[in-house]
Amino acid sequence: MDELSKRLQRPLKIGQKQIPGRLVLAPMTQLGHVAYRELVSGLGGPGLYFSEMCNAKKVPCENRYVSPYFKWRDEEREQLVIQIFGADPHTMAAAARRIEDEGFFGIDLNFGCSVSTICRQNSGAAILKNPDLGRAIVESVRKEVTIPLFVKYRTGWQDDPAYAVEMARRFEDAGADALTFHPRVAPDRRTRLPKWSYINKVKAAVRIPVFGNGNVFAAQDCLKMLTQTGCDAVSIGRIAIARPWVFAKWCRRVEPGDDIYLETAAQMADLLSQHYEPKKALRRYKKFILYFAANFQFGLTLVSSISNVRGLREAADIVSEFLMRRPQVNRQPNLNLLI
Repeated sequence: MDELSKRLQRPLKIGQKQIPGRLVLAPMTQLGHVAYRELVSGLGGPGLYFSEMCNAKKVPCENRYVSPYFKWRDEEREQLVIQIFGADPHTMAAAARRIEDEGFFGIDLNFGCSVSTICRQNSGAAILKNPDLGRAIVESVRKEVTIPLFVKYRTGWQDDPAYAVEMARRFEDAGADALTFHPRVAPDRRTRLPKWSYINKVKAAVRIPVFGNGNVFAAQDCLKMLTQTGCDAVSIGRIAIARPWVFAKWCRRVEPGDDIYLETAAQMADLLSQHYEPKKALRRYKKFILYFAANFQFGLTLVSSISNVRGLREAADIVSEFLMRRPQVNRQPNLNLLI
């Protein structure tokens, strides 16, 4: 067993619970959905799953069989953290109560999303403009639930590591059990490299576990983040979509077979058709293929070939035909497609 797999297989205590490993799935809207999580589970799953971002206003009354986001399989419930966004402490607490009642592992408060539609609602990364509101939300949720409480956040709206440290301490004092820290300023949609050195500062400032996040695309990146930043665990997103077998490969050194790309694309299409109605399934399949195509030298051609397709089966057949030609695989995915 190599050094990385040893590190990643160590259990980690979060609040009153424990996770079996230190590589986790980052929350990603329309990517980390129930079909994708089932796919990853079959390949060899992470230490913990995080759901898509769910609107706290809707969660208390959501129907899991209808909602495209607040949706899960019973088998994954005890390994799944539900991420919520919102700007009102009482609304966030009500959503948290529903999440605990359903038996999930934990709750994740999104203070990191910088998409304009979220920030205009004074949610996501917009919370970082109001430290008192951020603390009030954490306190309100903490009073209502006993399950592990995570906070995902960014450096802030200015490049100031001292502010990130201050917020980490506020979140810990308010009752957070763990932090996922993405060391980029909120307006930056990955145009600059994340500043991993800021993760060191956050980790040194709190006693609770800190999950590092940002630009981990290869095994050596993962090991470097663990060793250089001192973070307790690593949260991965884009590489996990492009290569869903990455958890099994990095954690347990399970090498994928020759047909892994063909098999994975076909299985994703099948699972989406089981969990979603046709339009939603197709939309999610196209988004998945955008990331998946980053593996291939002519991946953009694949993306273009299904852009105007109106049916999931037709899209899946085009992808299968492309993959059966054995396209040349990039050593690392093309970052231009991992948007």
